[in-house]
Amino acid sequence: MKATELSIDGAWLFEPAVFPDGRGSFTAPFQGPVFREALGFDLQVAQTNLSFSRRGVIRGMHYADVPPGQAKYLYVAAGAIRDVIVDLRVGSSTFGECEVVDLDADAMRAVYLAEGLGHAFQASTEYAAVGYLCSTPYAPEREHGISPLDPDLALPWADGLEPVLSAKDRDAPTLRHALDTGLLPSRQACEDRYKALRATR
Repeated sequence: MKATELSIDGAWLFEPAVFPDGRGSFTAPFQGPVFREALGFDLQVAQTNLSFSRRGVIRGMHYADVPPGQAKYLYVAAGAIRDVIVDLRVGSSTFGECEVVDLDADAMRAVYLAEGLGHAFQASTEYAAVGYLCSTPYAPEREHGISPLDPDLALPWADGLEPVLSAKDRDAPTLRHALDTGLLPSRQACEDRYKALRATR
């Protein structure tokens, strides 16, 4: 498996080997030793999620309060998605910037996003199944969202797909509103969290 840090620090791409044969294929989308070597700590998995989405569905942009935040490691088990990561850490040199990765069940590439990064994806096939490994359990009182259609963010969703959103995501605030009302995590709080994780090695 190959691990590559993306342009936003704390966001990683993992590319496992896929072994096809006449029956289908086999791969290991998450490999603990590779993750530990790349990031310097083990991924603490408190919850696994599996979402099923039809073509055009956008889930996100979601993030959690830091501390403790919620890091995510995700891959596509069926279909394909456009995955978007946004730096929401106030004080970060890449604040408000995004990283886009197209993921599908053939290559089985996976992405990891650290605490403090926002995440959203759009299903680009008729059906997409996405698996997530989450570092902390779901806690609705600590969960927040940014509009994935915020015109100032101008996230690069695929052309020709009509976005389908939940009411919660459709009504989520803009990045500017979240910043002005103090809802976003600070870079320092996230750095403290990352240092604490590395200290467990």
